[in-house]
Amino acid sequence: MRSIWKGAVSFGLVSIAVKLYSATEEKDIRFHQVHRDDGGRIKYQRVCSVCGKEVSYDDIAKGYDLGGGEMVVLTDDDFAELPLTTSHAIDVLEFVPAEQVDPILYNKAYYLEPDGAATKPYLLLREALERTDRVAVVKVALRQREQLATLRVRDDVLVLNTMLWPDEVRKPDFGFLDDDIEVRPAELAMAGSLIESMAGDFEPGEYTDNYRAALQEVIDAKVAGREVVQPAEEEPAPTAAVDLMAALRASVERAREARGERSDSPTPIGAAKSAAKKAPAKKAAPAKKASEPAAKKTAAKKATTAKKTPAKKSSRKSA
Repeated sequence: MRSIWKGAVSFGLVSIAVKLYSATEEKDIRFHQVHRDDGGRIKYQRVCSVCGKEVSYDDIAKGYDLGGGEMVVLTDDDFAELPLTTSHAIDVLEFVPAEQVDPILYNKAYYLEPDGAATKPYLLLREALERTDRVAVVKVALRQREQLATLRVRDDVLVLNTMLWPDEVRKPDFGFLDDDIEVRPAELAMAGSLIESMAGDFEPGEYTDNYRAALQEVIDAKVAGREVVQPAEEEPAPTAAVDLMAALRASVERAREARGERSDSPTPIGAAKSAAKKAPAKKAAPAKKASEPAAKKTAAKKATTAKKTPAKKSSRKSA
């Protein structure tokens, strides 16, 4: 990995020199726009909508749209006056319990590596965060923007998670939140049973991007010049059920069958109905015996066939 930023974590009078690395990478297969006939790359020209001339990068500025066709143009001098710190510092503001940080605020993750002789204070901060089960809330300037972030420990490495500002998180405004809909206890019990039947430990390695794998096979087939094989179609998603209890009950039975459990084991609803009387099982009808004439006829037929079969001659010649 190649570091993308150098700076220092600062809390109190302690300063820890660090290098910053991207902790994640996009695995999406990327395409270029090309000419269908000859495969040539499509290029775009930067043309002014007013004068119609092509504009070079040196003549491009940033503009803020006021609406109504009015634009405010900002130059480099305007940005230079902004109170954005230019020092490469990760300033710790406070240490908070990890569970108090809503995951919706997390944006992008970076690994921090100690730089030079900063290994010991780096390890000290790492151990202290793990022992107290807290994360550090910090401010850092990355890519010409001041960002809120957290420092936490993952796989014995300090991880910087940039965060959204609180006013960047939208408030859910949906009509159903104001509806007075009652969830029956029986439905809640069945939903809980379904959750328990599908419970497990999260193992990220068990999940794969099937679409990306299939797309890569199509690309490899094109390169090899062989026939492209269509990937197997997945089962269609079940249609929405009108009866909520029926859907929950069917989901529980399906999950149990997938785990190899008996589907007839009692559920929160089935246990209440187990006392109901069951209809007596019908006795199986005895198998009919073959009639004697038919049996004799079959035996006679076998005997006749045996007589007609000629005996095999010996392959040995007499001396």
